[in-house]
Amino acid sequence: MSTAESATAINRNQVDLLDFIDWSGVECLNQSSSHPLPNALKQGYREDEGLNLESDADEQLLIYIPFTQVIKLHSIVVMGSEEDGPKTVKLFANREHMGFSNVSDFPPSDTVVLSQDNLKGKPVVVKYVKFQNVRSLTIFIEDNQSGLEITKVQKIALYGSTYVLL
Repeated sequence: MSTAESATAINRNQVDLLDFIDWSGVECLNQSSSHPLPNALKQGYREDEGLNLESDADEQLLIYIPFTQVIKLHSIVVMGSEEDGPKTVKLFANREHMGFSNVSDFPPSDTVVLSQDNLKGKPVVVKYVKFQNVRSLTIFIEDNQSGLEITKVQKIALYGSTYVLL
């Protein structure tokens, strides 16, 4: 897929799924208390380059995002710096109650290695067939670009569509 195709892929009936996140159920394991998930995920915060999500004890982050209705995930944007931004990102559809102890027990629905272009905002188009009836999404950030102790995420945005109820 060319850069032009990737840039326009979001525009084909895809919307920012922010309004469909069930915020009461959102969780992030290993987040720094002073740099929590809303800094990267919530509208207004994620556009502020001075705010970010940071890991705490090591470089890994495990993010659980439930939705208020069933969605189809098309693409994901994960932004960060070229040093401490995320590198390997594993996505799990409809997999609840995951922790660091069992995340490797399940095959991911998709695995993405983020490029420098992705870290600057280029969307990653997911294996669409694996993300058709999504009630929740678990994002496992396994490592970062330089193998540092702390991973920093500036922005996470999810793009897709919802089912129209007739």
